Amino acid sequence: MTAQNSIKKFAVIGNPIAHSRSPEIHQAFGREMSIRLHYDKILAPLDQFADTVHDFFAQGGSGLNVTVPFKEQAFLLCNHLTERAKAAHAVNTLWMEKDQIHGDNTDGAGLVNALNLLNWPLDNSRILILGAGGATRGVVLPLAQAGALEIVIANRTQSRADSLVADLSPFISQSAQNTSLSTSTLVDLTGHFDIIINATSASLDGSAITLPYTLTFDYAYEMAYGKPSSFIEHAKQKDVPTADGLGMLVGQAAEAFFVWNGVRPSIESAL
Repeated sequence: MTAQNSIKKFAVIGNPIAHSRSPEIHQAFGREMSIRLHYDKILAPLDQFADTVHDFFAQGGSGLNVTVPFKEQAFLLCNHLTERAKAAHAVNTLWMEKDQIHGDNTDGAGLVNALNLLNWPLDNSRILILGAGGATRGVVLPLAQAGALEIVIANRTQSRADSLVADLSPFISQSAQNTSLSTSTLVDLTGHFDIIINATSASLDGSAITLPYTLTFDYAYEMAYGKPSSFIEHAKQKDVPTADGLGMLVGQAAEAFFVWNGVRPSIESAL
Protein backbone atom coordinates (compact mmCIF):
# COMPACT_ATOMS: atom_id res chain seq x y z
CA MET A 1 0.00 0.00 0.00
CA THR A 2 1.14 3.56 -0.66
CA ALA A 3 1.60 6.08 2.10
CA GLN A 4 -1.53 7.95 3.08
CA ASN A 5 -0.49 11.29 1.58
CA SER A 6 1.21 9.94 -1.55
CA ILE A 7 -0.35 9.83 -5.00
CA LYS A 8 -1.69 6.42 -5.94
CA LYS A 9 -0.82 5.17 -9.42
CA PHE A 10 -3.48 3.50 -11.56
CA ALA A 11 -3.79 2.78 -15.27
CA VAL A 12 -5.82 1.05 -17.96
CA ILE A 13 -3.99 -1.40 -20.20
CA GLY A 14 -5.12 -2.43 -23.67
CA ASN A 15 -4.37 -2.42 -27.39
CA PRO A 16 -5.62 -0.07 -28.78
CA ILE A 17 -5.97 2.28 -25.82
CA ALA A 18 -6.00 5.90 -27.05
CA HIS A 19 -9.81 6.03 -27.08
CA SER A 20 -10.20 5.03 -23.41
CA ARG A 21 -12.17 7.37 -21.15
CA SER A 22 -11.02 5.63 -17.98
CA PRO A 23 -8.48 8.31 -16.92
CA GLU A 24 -11.06 11.11 -16.86
CA ILE A 25 -13.58 8.88 -15.07
CA HIS A 26 -11.17 7.86 -12.31
CA GLN A 27 -9.83 11.39 -11.90
CA ALA A 28 -13.43 12.51 -11.31
CA PHE A 29 -13.87 9.75 -8.73
CA GLY A 30 -10.63 10.79 -7.01
CA ARG A 31 -11.82 14.38 -6.74
CA GLU A 32 -15.18 13.29 -5.33
CA MET A 33 -13.62 10.97 -2.73
CA SER A 34 -10.61 13.22 -1.92
CA ILE A 35 -8.12 10.55 -2.99
CA ARG A 36 -4.96 11.74 -4.73
CA LEU A 37 -4.31 9.58 -7.77
CA HIS A 38 -2.68 9.53 -11.17
CA TYR A 39 -4.29 7.39 -13.88
CA ASP A 40 -2.51 6.54 -17.16
CA LYS A 41 -3.23 4.71 -20.40
CA ILE A 42 -0.81 1.89 -21.18
CA LEU A 43 -0.51 0.52 -24.72
CA ALA A 44 0.77 -3.03 -24.26
CA PRO A 45 2.30 -4.97 -27.16
CA LEU A 46 0.06 -7.92 -27.98
CA ASP A 47 2.79 -10.39 -26.99
CA GLN A 48 3.98 -8.55 -23.85
CA PHE A 49 0.89 -8.18 -21.68
CA ALA A 50 2.21 -10.13 -18.67
CA ASP A 51 5.57 -8.32 -18.71
CA THR A 52 3.81 -4.95 -18.88
CA VAL A 53 1.59 -5.83 -15.92
CA HIS A 54 4.51 -6.98 -13.79
CA ASP A 55 6.51 -3.84 -14.67
CA PHE A 56 3.60 -1.61 -13.64
CA PHE A 57 3.29 -3.17 -10.20
CA ALA A 58 7.08 -3.37 -9.75
CA GLN A 59 7.14 0.42 -10.21
CA GLY A 60 4.63 0.98 -7.42
CA GLY A 61 1.33 0.80 -9.27
CA SER A 62 -1.75 0.32 -7.11
CA GLY A 63 -4.26 -1.03 -9.63
CA LEU A 64 -4.81 -1.81 -13.29
CA ASN A 65 -7.93 -1.85 -15.41
CA VAL A 66 -7.78 -4.25 -18.34
CA THR A 67 -9.55 -3.80 -21.65
CA VAL A 68 -9.55 -5.56 -25.03
CA PRO A 69 -7.90 -7.80 -26.02
CA PHE A 70 -6.31 -8.75 -22.70
CA LYS A 71 -9.15 -9.68 -20.31
CA GLU A 72 -8.71 -13.42 -20.82
CA GLN A 73 -4.92 -13.14 -20.47
CA ALA A 74 -5.44 -11.20 -17.24
CA PHE A 75 -7.65 -14.03 -15.96
CA LEU A 76 -4.84 -16.54 -16.54
CA LEU A 77 -2.27 -14.27 -14.93
CA CYS A 78 -4.00 -14.05 -11.54
CA ASN A 79 -3.07 -15.96 -8.40
CA HIS A 80 -6.44 -15.16 -6.80
CA LEU A 81 -9.82 -14.54 -8.47
CA THR A 82 -13.16 -13.28 -7.22
CA GLU A 83 -16.24 -15.42 -7.82
CA ARG A 84 -17.55 -13.03 -10.47
CA ALA A 85 -14.19 -13.15 -12.26
CA LYS A 86 -14.35 -16.94 -12.26
CA ALA A 87 -17.86 -16.83 -13.70
CA ALA A 88 -16.87 -14.30 -16.37
CA HIS A 89 -13.64 -16.20 -17.14
CA ALA A 90 -12.18 -12.75 -17.74
CA VAL A 91 -10.61 -10.04 -15.58
CA ASN A 92 -10.81 -6.26 -15.98
CA THR A 93 -9.44 -5.21 -12.56
CA LEU A 94 -6.03 -6.16 -11.15
CA TRP A 95 -4.18 -5.37 -7.93
CA MET A 96 -1.31 -6.79 -5.88
CA GLU A 97 -1.68 -8.15 -2.37
CA LYS A 98 1.17 -9.88 -0.51
CA ASP A 99 3.08 -10.15 -3.80
CA GLN A 100 0.18 -12.01 -5.41
CA ILE A 101 -1.88 -10.78 -8.36
CA HIS A 102 -5.59 -10.55 -7.60
CA GLY A 103 -8.26 -10.24 -10.28
CA ASP A 104 -11.89 -9.18 -10.41
CA ASN A 105 -14.47 -8.55 -13.12
CA THR A 106 -16.57 -5.44 -12.47
CA ASP A 107 -18.41 -5.34 -15.81
CA GLY A 108 -21.55 -7.01 -14.52
CA ALA A 109 -21.65 -4.87 -11.41
CA GLY A 110 -21.21 -1.86 -13.68
CA LEU A 111 -24.27 -2.87 -15.69
CA VAL A 112 -26.32 -3.43 -12.54
CA ASN A 113 -25.21 -0.03 -11.20
CA ALA A 114 -26.23 1.64 -14.46
CA LEU A 115 -29.65 -0.05 -14.52
CA ASN A 116 -30.27 0.89 -10.89
CA LEU A 117 -29.38 4.51 -11.65
CA LEU A 118 -31.97 4.44 -14.45
CA ASN A 119 -34.52 2.97 -11.99
CA TRP A 120 -35.17 0.05 -14.33
CA PRO A 121 -36.61 -2.89 -12.36
CA LEU A 122 -34.26 -5.82 -11.70
CA ASP A 123 -35.94 -7.60 -8.81
CA ASN A 124 -38.16 -10.43 -10.11
CA SER A 125 -37.45 -9.27 -13.66
CA ARG A 126 -37.43 -11.23 -16.90
CA ILE A 127 -34.30 -10.28 -18.85
CA LEU A 128 -33.30 -11.10 -22.42
CA ILE A 129 -29.63 -10.83 -23.42
CA LEU A 130 -28.74 -10.83 -27.12
CA GLY A 131 -25.44 -12.58 -27.83
CA ALA A 132 -23.49 -15.36 -26.12
CA GLY A 133 -19.96 -13.96 -26.12
CA GLY A 134 -17.68 -12.59 -23.45
CA ALA A 135 -19.80 -9.48 -22.84
CA THR A 136 -22.75 -11.67 -21.85
CA ARG A 137 -20.63 -14.05 -19.76
CA GLY A 138 -19.48 -11.14 -17.60
CA VAL A 139 -22.93 -9.87 -16.64
CA VAL A 140 -25.18 -12.90 -16.10
CA LEU A 141 -24.14 -13.68 -12.51
CA PRO A 142 -24.42 -10.06 -11.24
CA LEU A 143 -27.83 -9.68 -12.92
CA ALA A 144 -28.99 -12.88 -11.23
CA GLN A 145 -27.63 -11.73 -7.87
CA ALA A 146 -29.47 -8.43 -8.37
CA GLY A 147 -32.76 -10.31 -8.38
CA ALA A 148 -33.51 -11.30 -11.97
CA LEU A 149 -36.06 -14.11 -11.94
CA GLU A 150 -35.37 -15.33 -15.47
CA ILE A 151 -32.51 -14.65 -17.88
CA VAL A 152 -32.78 -15.82 -21.50
CA ILE A 153 -29.64 -15.77 -23.64
CA ALA A 154 -30.37 -15.58 -27.36
CA ASN A 155 -27.75 -16.17 -30.02
CA ARG A 156 -27.69 -16.83 -33.76
CA THR A 157 -26.21 -20.24 -32.93
CA GLN A 158 -28.15 -21.66 -29.99
CA SER A 159 -25.49 -24.26 -29.21
CA ARG A 160 -23.11 -21.46 -28.19
CA ALA A 161 -25.75 -20.04 -25.84
CA ASP A 162 -26.35 -23.55 -24.45
CA SER A 163 -22.63 -23.94 -23.76
CA LEU A 164 -22.52 -20.59 -21.98
CA VAL A 165 -25.48 -21.51 -19.76
CA ALA A 166 -23.83 -24.83 -18.91
CA ASP A 167 -20.70 -22.97 -17.81
CA LEU A 168 -22.59 -20.40 -15.74
CA SER A 169 -25.18 -22.68 -14.11
CA PRO A 170 -22.91 -23.82 -11.23
CA PHE A 171 -22.26 -20.19 -10.24
CA ILE A 172 -25.98 -19.36 -10.44
CA SER A 173 -26.91 -22.39 -8.32
CA GLN A 174 -24.45 -21.28 -5.61
CA SER A 175 -25.47 -17.66 -5.19
CA ALA A 176 -28.68 -16.95 -7.15
CA GLN A 177 -30.76 -20.09 -6.88
CA ASN A 178 -34.04 -18.33 -7.71
CA THR A 179 -32.83 -17.33 -11.18
CA SER A 180 -33.58 -19.57 -14.14
CA LEU A 181 -31.32 -19.56 -17.22
CA SER A 182 -32.48 -20.58 -20.67
CA THR A 183 -31.52 -20.06 -24.31
CA SER A 184 -33.05 -19.30 -27.67
CA THR A 185 -32.09 -18.49 -31.23
CA LEU A 186 -32.64 -14.89 -32.29
CA VAL A 187 -35.30 -15.86 -34.85
CA ASP A 188 -37.33 -17.88 -32.34
CA LEU A 189 -37.68 -15.10 -29.77
CA THR A 190 -41.19 -14.28 -28.64
CA GLY A 191 -43.07 -13.09 -25.57
CA HIS A 192 -42.51 -10.20 -23.20
CA PHE A 193 -39.42 -9.15 -21.25
CA ASP A 194 -38.89 -6.40 -18.71
CA ILE A 195 -35.41 -5.56 -20.04
CA ILE A 196 -33.62 -6.51 -23.25
CA ILE A 197 -29.82 -6.06 -23.38
CA ASN A 198 -27.81 -6.03 -26.59
CA ALA A 199 -24.44 -7.69 -25.92
CA THR A 200 -23.70 -8.51 -29.56
CA SER A 201 -21.04 -6.76 -31.63
CA ALA A 202 -23.65 -5.50 -34.09
CA SER A 203 -23.48 -1.90 -32.94
CA LEU A 204 -19.67 -1.95 -33.03
CA ASP A 205 -19.42 -3.23 -36.61
CA GLY A 206 -22.47 -1.35 -37.88
CA SER A 207 -24.59 -4.40 -38.73
CA ALA A 208 -28.32 -4.44 -38.14
CA ILE A 209 -30.23 -6.46 -35.58
CA THR A 210 -33.58 -7.83 -36.69
CA LEU A 211 -35.91 -8.86 -33.88
CA PRO A 212 -39.22 -10.71 -34.28
CA TYR A 213 -42.31 -8.54 -34.27
CA THR A 214 -43.89 -10.73 -31.57
CA LEU A 215 -41.08 -9.84 -29.13
CA THR A 216 -42.03 -7.05 -26.71
CA PHE A 217 -40.11 -5.39 -23.88
CA ASP A 218 -40.30 -2.44 -21.48
CA TYR A 219 -36.67 -1.22 -21.55
CA ALA A 220 -33.73 -1.59 -23.95
CA TYR A 221 -30.04 -1.35 -23.00
CA GLU A 222 -27.22 -1.16 -25.55
CA MET A 223 -23.84 -2.21 -24.13
CA ALA A 224 -21.91 -0.27 -26.77
CA TYR A 225 -21.74 3.52 -26.62
CA GLY A 226 -20.80 6.41 -28.83
CA LYS A 227 -22.00 4.88 -32.11
CA PRO A 228 -25.34 4.66 -33.94
CA SER A 229 -27.24 1.54 -32.95
CA SER A 230 -29.89 -0.27 -34.97
CA PHE A 231 -30.94 -1.90 -31.71
CA ILE A 232 -31.63 1.48 -30.09
CA GLU A 233 -33.49 2.64 -33.18
CA HIS A 234 -35.65 -0.50 -33.12
CA ALA A 235 -36.51 0.14 -29.47
CA LYS A 236 -37.33 3.80 -30.10
CA GLN A 237 -39.75 2.78 -32.83
CA LYS A 238 -41.59 0.82 -30.15
CA ASP A 239 -41.55 3.88 -27.83
CA VAL A 240 -39.43 1.96 -25.34
CA PRO A 241 -37.01 3.79 -22.98
CA THR A 242 -33.39 3.22 -24.05
CA ALA A 243 -29.86 3.76 -22.77
CA ASP A 244 -26.38 3.04 -24.12
CA GLY A 245 -23.30 1.58 -22.43
CA LEU A 246 -21.76 4.79 -21.08
CA GLY A 247 -23.45 4.22 -17.72
CA MET A 248 -22.09 0.67 -17.62
CA LEU A 249 -18.59 1.96 -18.40
CA VAL A 250 -18.75 4.43 -15.53
CA GLY A 251 -20.43 1.85 -13.29
CA GLN A 252 -17.71 -0.76 -13.76
CA ALA A 253 -15.09 1.93 -13.12
CA ALA A 254 -16.84 2.90 -9.87
CA GLU A 255 -16.79 -0.75 -8.78
CA ALA A 256 -13.08 -1.05 -9.61
CA PHE A 257 -12.42 2.16 -7.66
CA PHE A 258 -14.19 0.60 -4.68
CA VAL A 259 -12.15 -2.63 -4.98
CA TRP A 260 -8.91 -0.62 -4.92
CA ASN A 261 -9.74 2.10 -2.43
CA GLY A 262 -12.51 0.75 -0.18
CA VAL A 263 -14.84 3.69 -0.90
CA ARG A 264 -17.58 3.79 -3.52
CA PRO A 265 -17.90 6.92 -5.68
CA SER A 266 -21.14 7.97 -7.32
CA ILE A 267 -21.65 7.18 -11.00
CA GLU A 268 -23.14 10.63 -11.48
CA SER A 269 -19.83 12.31 -10.62
CA ALA A 270 -18.26 10.97 -13.82
CA LEU A 271 -21.18 11.08 -16.26
